[in-house]
Formats: sequence, C-alpha cells, structure tokens
Amino acid sequence: MKNLFKYTSIALLSSAIFFSLPINLSAQNKNNNTTVHNTNIVVGAENYKAYLPELKGKKVGLVSNQTGIVTINNKTTHILDFLLNNEIDVVKLYSPEHGFRGDADAGAKVKSGTDTKTGLPIISLYGDNKKPKADQLKDIDILIFDMQDVGVRFYTYISTLHYVMEAAAENNKKIIVMDRPNPNAHYVDGPVMKDEYKSFVGMHNVPIVYGMTIGEYAKMINGEKWLANGIKTDLEVIPLLNYTHQTTYDLPIKPSPNLPNAHAINLYPSTCLFEGTNVNEGRGTTIQFQVYGSPFLKNMPFSYTPISRDGATNPKFKNEVCFGEDLSNVPLQNSINLIWLIKAYKSNTKQPFWTKNGNKLWIDQLAGTDELRKQIEQGLTEDKIKETWQKDLTNFKKIRHKYLIYK
Repeated sequence: MKNLFKYTSIALLSSAIFFSLPINLSAQNKNNNTTVHNTNIVVGAENYKAYLPELKGKKVGLVSNQTGIVTINNKTTHILDFLLNNEIDVVKLYSPEHGFRGDADAGAKVKSGTDTKTGLPIISLYGDNKKPKADQLKDIDILIFDMQDVGVRFYTYISTLHYVMEAAAENNKKIIVMDRPNPNAHYVDGPVMKDEYKSFVGMHNVPIVYGMTIGEYAKMINGEKWLANGIKTDLEVIPLLNYTHQTTYDLPIKPSPNLPNAHAINLYPSTCLFEGTNVNEGRGTTIQFQVYGSPFLKNMPFSYTPISRDGATNPKFKNEVCFGEDLSNVPLQNSINLIWLIKAYKSNTKQPFWTKNGNKLWIDQLAGTDELRKQIEQGLTEDKIKETWQKDLTNFKKIRHKYLIYK
C-alpha cells in the first residue's frame, strides 16, 4: 500500500506582498493533460484603457484578494497598487472568504482591519457581514470587483459578487467587474440548485459547474433579476481579450489556500462533494482536492495523514491515517466525476457517512438538492444519476446563452 505521511512545508510570504504562492504549472501538471498559462490572454484588469479614464476624480472601493494581479509591460503587481500608481483615489478595500491576502482557513471568520502596506481600511465580506452596509459604501463613488473565480457554484466568490452587486444597487453605486478566465469554463454539469437549498454556497438556480466567466455571471445575476426585490445594478464588465471558453488557462496565483494547482481546480467540482461526508478531501495535505480518504474506508489503495497546515489548521481526521485514493495523476476532467463519491459511500464502514452543517445535511447544500444523496443511497450508477440532470441543464443553458460574452 502506498503511504503518504509527510509533506513539504510551504514558507509563508511576507505580509507586505499582495499575492499568494504562484502555481508551478510545469512541475505540478506535467501528467494532467493541461498546458501552461496562456500568456496571450489579457484579463479585464489589464485592459486598463477601458476603465482608467472613468475612475479619474472618483472615490473607489475595491473588492479583491490575492488573485487581483495584473501584468503590464512585463511587470506584475496587484490591482490595488496599479490603481494607486495611476493616481486613482482608492479609499476602501473589501475582502471575501479567506481574506484580502487569501490566507484564512475555509469557513473561518475573517475580521475587518487595515491593510499593512497602504494603510487603507479593509471591510470583511465574510462572516456576519457578507453584504456591504450603507455606511460602508457612503464615501465611495464606484465599486471595482476583481477576483479570480473557479466556475463552481459552491465556491463563494460568486456569492460575494451577488451581495456586492445588491448593495451597489441599493445605494446607487456603479460596479465595474474586471473579468477573468474561468478554468472550468469548458463544460456545464451537475444538478441545478433547488430553491429550498439556497445558502451562501449556493445562491442561484445554476448547476454545480456553470461554464461562465465571473463577468458573464454578473450579467446573468443582473439580467435574471436575482438581486433582492428584482433590482438591477449599474453594471459594467471589463472584458477579457484573446479568450474563449475553450482556451486553456492555468491560474498563475492560488485562488484560495486549498486550491494549490490547476489539477486541484479541475477536480474541485467533483471532490469538494466529499466536504459533505465523513471523508477527508485532502485538506491538511499539499494535494488538497486531489486525494480523498478516511479511517473508515476499506480495501483502498492509498493512505495519508492530514495534519494542521496554513489554510487548514483543523482538517478532518487530523493526525489520523486515512485510506482512500490518490487522484493527483488522473486525466483532465470534462464533467463532474461521481465515481469516487459512490465508491467511498460503498466502502464506508462507519455511519453516518453524510455530515451535517447545523441542522442540515451538508451534501444537500453542496449539491443544491437532496436527490443526489438519495440516488447514491439507492445504488444508482453515475450514468443513471446524470440522466436525471439533463432536462434542467438544457433549460439552464438557454438562460446562460443570453449572457455569454465569449464563444
């Protein structure tokens, strides 16, 4: 049996640096059927001629994190630094889950504070204050939203986007979304969320993988009147250049602490479903979402021991040997893979398999429905389960098509 008990520690970056650790694509993805970062793509924030003139003389609020980087004239910096260097009056910062520098644990309460580099105030939009309040917006004219999404419904950056758009509409503020590529834009898959399962990890009736950039998604939120009371916000999307949904794009910066590389991001729509079970999804290792295991899975070919790490200080089954599968070399996924979840369910020797989030089953909130759980319990195959998604997926794709910017 293959064992994995030790992992190499990753040194922390200086707190004065805005970006997280870069993804070493050539080293980590050589067996994953992915290619290196597409340097021809111009992200929205780099398309500066489209927005800098509009910001002159305005007080700007910036919603961003460590992923808000730009490379202009071969120099890479954070969008905040770029704006300040161009004499844009940024007066306030807003941070999502994981914080402005992206180093907080998943689900950890992120406190408001002060940016150590610029002295600007940071308003946390995670925890008890997910939506900017009127007094947190009163001294700005325009909101800028610039964060790297991964195109998955339960990844909470689109939930933050929703609340920022809603607050902007309610307080008559314009919002500019700097578009960025979606590394999972090449397909649409998963159950479409049902209304009764709405939460911060699922705010809209979309499938788990929706195949849109964050700019396109913002247009859909606005156009479908998903904001409170059907209000619409004054929205502008700064588009990507040289991009299509089929363009391979490996992120140069980790979008969050537990998505360390392109392979983890590709597997995330499938392996994050383990969050709703008594199975560890790789938190507490350096191959997060690329492995799964539990002390209670039998006849599995791989073992590892989760430990406390930055971004996962108290992982599931900390310091316990977990048995499961190593997925770090499986091929690129072009759809959600349910085989691993079904296999773990059948191999589990300790109940309950499904875990709770408060008084609700966490898997139902992640899936956006209780049907997936029940289908697995009934012994349905992956193919049979996916057949039940098709009608809703067809209807969603008709909605999605109205808001696509890129082919």
